[in-house]
Amino acid sequence: MMASSIGNAEQANTSLDHIRLAPGDDKTRYQQSSYKTNSLSLPMRRGKVAKLHEIAKTPQLGLPALPRNIIEQVDRNKIELGRKLFFDRRLSHNKTMSCAMCHIPEQGFSSNEVSRPIGFEGRAIKRNAPTLLNIAFAKRLFWDARENQLAQQAWSPLLAANEMNNVSIGAVIEVINDDPEYRSLFDKAFRQAPDMLNIGQAIAQYERSLIAANSRFDQWLYGNIGDALSKQEIAGYRLFIGKAGCSSCHTINRNDALFTDQNLHNTGLGYSNSMTKISDTVTVQLAPGVTTQMKQSVIQSVGGIKENDLGRYEVTSKPSDRWKFKTPSLRNVELTAPYMHDGSFKSLYDVLAFYSDGGVEHQLLSPLIRRLNLSKLEQGQIVGFLKTLTGSEVRTLVADGLAAPIGDTIIEPDD
Repeated sequence: MMASSIGNAEQANTSLDHIRLAPGDDKTRYQQSSYKTNSLSLPMRRGKVAKLHEIAKTPQLGLPALPRNIIEQVDRNKIELGRKLFFDRRLSHNKTMSCAMCHIPEQGFSSNEVSRPIGFEGRAIKRNAPTLLNIAFAKRLFWDARENQLAQQAWSPLLAANEMNNVSIGAVIEVINDDPEYRSLFDKAFRQAPDMLNIGQAIAQYERSLIAANSRFDQWLYGNIGDALSKQEIAGYRLFIGKAGCSSCHTINRNDALFTDQNLHNTGLGYSNSMTKISDTVTVQLAPGVTTQMKQSVIQSVGGIKENDLGRYEVTSKPSDRWKFKTPSLRNVELTAPYMHDGSFKSLYDVLAFYSDGGVEHQLLSPLIRRLNLSKLEQGQIVGFLKTLTGSEVRTLVADGLAAPIGDTIIEPDD
């Protein structure tokens, strides 16, 4: 991408400065009694419709080209239909949950406020909500890589008992088909009534439009803009590809960087969560600066016992796949806390400290995980570098999401 394109992207974003790329109240220093809320009122969640079909088709600096067949499928009507489905709460069993309630636009299309999202009627979901930004480039989907097509993946949360809890595919199709507006939109986009295939295709088309690269890092490395990064950020990059070895899994190529090897690895975190005995008590924060100790049995009586997560093993049943999880992309990572498959690390500093210590030693630990002995300064420099990976289109995509209808009006079937 040429420098002029970069300038155009920045100019397009200037009118979106009111958008906070964080929760409405980010609760920074919430653990301190001096905490003061910084909540954002709902009227401030102003949106602006974007030309998503153009974003989906336009190459962005730092990303590889999408396959031709994917580009040829891009269709404005299908994207708009998928966007409506994505934000529609009526597509859950009790008409209260949408895809966007776990993949929140201003929270990096992930969920910053909980380690693991809360599903249908408060049911626990055992894994962190991954970002959907740049999901078009993912070859494997879900933390355990059990799906490889977005159009197929879309049905998993719609049918999962602890997510949107629909009883069947047919039940979802019936809800959609009962809405005259949806019937018209499907006819316009697909020239046919809604079915299992085109519902998944529409949602996938919307998700593939959420492309966000052309970051300051991209401008520096691929756009040859020397002052796009500071000396400290460049030092962090050097550590990332050198001493820290982060790029062994979060890959950077000569012409592009997805910051993922699309593979699965065992870092020891899943092993630790499964095999380490939990404390009999847990610290619970009641208010800023106010905590108490509660017995685990009390917590479990309300929320249930957290099930063990064996990662890829749950898909393959191969013992060697225990506690393996997919390498996430690090693009836009500043926006997508908390981190890891279970959201157990609240900040990038926590992540760096974990890897600096060498993960958790056990028999199945990936040979790529080793003690790094990074100093606090070096860890901070890497975090600084990671914060340069936020794409220039993020605010545009978030604003479009904020402009989407939330679908909270009950559909009444035709007589």
